[in-house]
Amino acid sequence: MPKISVIMPVYNVEKYVAAALESVINQTFSDIEIICINDGSTDDSLKILQDYAQKDNRIKIISKENSGYGASMNIGIASAKGEYIGIVESDDFIEPDMYKKLYNTAEANNLDLIRCQYYQYNSLKNTNNTVFVDWIEKNKIYKPLDFQPIFYQAPAIWSNLVKKELLQKYNIKFLETPGASYQDTSFAFKLYCASERFMMIDDCLLHYRIDNENSSVNSKQKAFYVNTEYREISNFAVKNGFYKRVRKLIPKIKYGCYMWNYERLNKRFKLPFLLRWSFENLRDFCLGNIDPKLYTSSQYFKILIITFFPYLYLLRRKK
Repeated sequence: MPKISVIMPVYNVEKYVAAALESVINQTFSDIEIICINDGSTDDSLKILQDYAQKDNRIKIISKENSGYGASMNIGIASAKGEYIGIVESDDFIEPDMYKKLYNTAEANNLDLIRCQYYQYNSLKNTNNTVFVDWIEKNKIYKPLDFQPIFYQAPAIWSNLVKKELLQKYNIKFLETPGASYQDTSFAFKLYCASERFMMIDDCLLHYRIDNENSSVNSKQKAFYVNTEYREISNFAVKNGFYKRVRKLIPKIKYGCYMWNYERLNKRFKLPFLLRWSFENLRDFCLGNIDPKLYTSSQYFKILIITFFPYLYLLRRKK
């Protein structure tokens, strides 16, 4: 049984997948399996995977009809035999010692979940900028529910290594909405809720590509998938007895996520999205879940306008 299962979802990434695979194959920690989920690619991605699999028996290819990121990841998790699970996106690449550092630290500290820093990589501009979370002390063990600023991070699930038994204990899966939009949002939240022992380390070990024109972050469609993710977050919290601990946290992190989504939406989706957001906020106000102390004055003012005067907020943003 391998120590680590690395899951790589693949869909039409013939330009990048070889570099991603090379970075995993050449890890200084070799006791891994590499599970590549080909999500119905129509370019040469599958051929590239097959060529590498012939050279390295740690690579396993699962091909299926296109059904989206969440479905691919769930198949990968179900197929994984490792003690820990890592994720490498097929347009990213990782440092040679990433999994050695993460695994050794996780084992030494009996961690459920460990996370590293990462770079935002742009090959067109030849930039590699560090994304550094400065509000979490590094190399310190936390229970995220007891230190909730941990939840404020970007999901960045590919910067994690997680014990498979944690996923099994809480039946943590991805939502299987079509395409690749926001499915990491609820998944990351579930990991933090469930983890008793979490650590973040200083090392930047992954290069997150931001110049892939086909990346889901460049899509302005699927406007309401983020709402589905937050409904899943609430459902998970209620089902597993976490809701009282996170009922005020959820609207707080939702604010940043929804605002980012709103700003990038096509104009025709902005009002429907605001109306949905307004309805969700009204419910949270009634339940006492929106705590003014958790927001800046500017943020809280925007929440009030969006909640009670969504049309006014739409007009205000057009100025």
